[in-house]
Amino acid sequence: QVTLVESGGGLVQAGGSLRLSCATSETIFTTNAMGWYRQAPGKERELVATTSSGGSTYYADSVKGRFTISRDNAKNTLYLQMNSLKPENTAMYYCATGATMWYLEVWGQGTLVTVSS
Repeated sequence: QVTLVESGGGLVQAGGSLRLSCATSETIFTTNAMGWYRQAPGKERELVATTSSGGSTYYADSVKGRFTISRDNAKNTLYLQMNSLKPENTAMYYCATGATMWYLEVWGQGTLVTVSS
């Protein structure tokens, strides 16, 4: 059973920063692609960023240059550093994992990010 434990969400003012974390098992972390999705109220879930087990990355156009996805292999933890946050970035952020960067079928419980204007 795959377990993804997210943390780091919270309330921040526009222009601020947050770092989300997602911890999982060593087996999952070293063999699977991982990424972050988000779902804002009343909107569909969207892909934010993904990374392959080999370190390749992908970012949605809306977050390029502001968000950074990274892996800490020693801690089996995935991060999403979010800078210059905007109110429209308010959403539930979900860590996910899967066989490829484009198909992440196992999801965490989510962590809420609220950006105030």
